[in-house]
Amino acid sequence: MMIEDWKKQFPRLWSVRLALLAALLSAVEVAMNVWLTGKPPLIVLGACVVSLSAAIARVIAQPKVRNEDGH
Repeated sequence: MMIEDWKKQFPRLWSVRLALLAALLSAVEVAMNVWLTGKPPLIVLGACVVSLSAAIARVIAQPKVRNEDGH
């Protein structure tokens, strides 16, 4: 289940913007490494996937972790 008005909020969330920027920079690093060496750096490819996942997870509604009284 997505958060309310996720389409409206998605581009304005700084956490999403930063996660997408991290994914983009990782993708550029992977592309440059493949172009120069012919092999993809798997750790950077993993970082790219995690960054994209973080951006998507930001707009998914999550259950409350604490009770209403703060415990």
